[in-house]
Amino acid sequence: MRCPYCSFIESKVIDSRPTDENSSIRRRRECLKCGKRFTTYEKLESISLVVVKKDDSRQPFNRNKVLKGIMTACEKRPISIMQMEHVADDIESELAQKMEREVKSTKIGEMVMEKLRDLDEVAYVRFASVYKQFDDLGTFMEELKGLINEKNS
Repeated sequence: MRCPYCSFIESKVIDSRPTDENSSIRRRRECLKCGKRFTTYEKLESISLVVVKKDDSRQPFNRNKVLKGIMTACEKRPISIMQMEHVADDIESELAQKMEREVKSTKIGEMVMEKLRDLDEVAYVRFASVYKQFDDLGTFMEELKGLINEKNS
C-alpha cells in the first residue's frame, strides 16, 4: 500500500480492528519513510458466480432458486427446512470452492439430485422427474430401477 502523502511503498500496521458490520477490517498504518499515518480497509473479494443456462444465456447464481427447487421436491416429506437449507448451503459452498466464475445449470441440477438421493429418495425422484424432463412412464421407470439397483448393491 502506497503512502498517500509521499508514495513510499512500505508501511507498518499500528492498529487493526473489524468494522461495525464485520464486513471488512480497518487498519491504521504508519509510513516508514515520512512517518505520517493513514487508514486502509481490507475487504474479502467475493467471486460472483454466473450460471450458464441450457440456451447459453447467463444469469447470476441465486441460492434461493436452488433452495426453492429443493423445497418443491421435498414438499410433504419428513425433511426439515434446516436440512433443505443445509443442502443448498453445501451446493453453494462446493461451487465457491471450485473458484470457477461460470457453472452450467446442468451441473447444479446434478449436484441437487446427488444430495437429494442421499437425503430422501422420493424427493430425489420428484426433482429428477422435473430436471430430467421424463417424457413417458418408461423413462421414469428406468430411473426408479436404477435407484432400486443402487440401493440393493
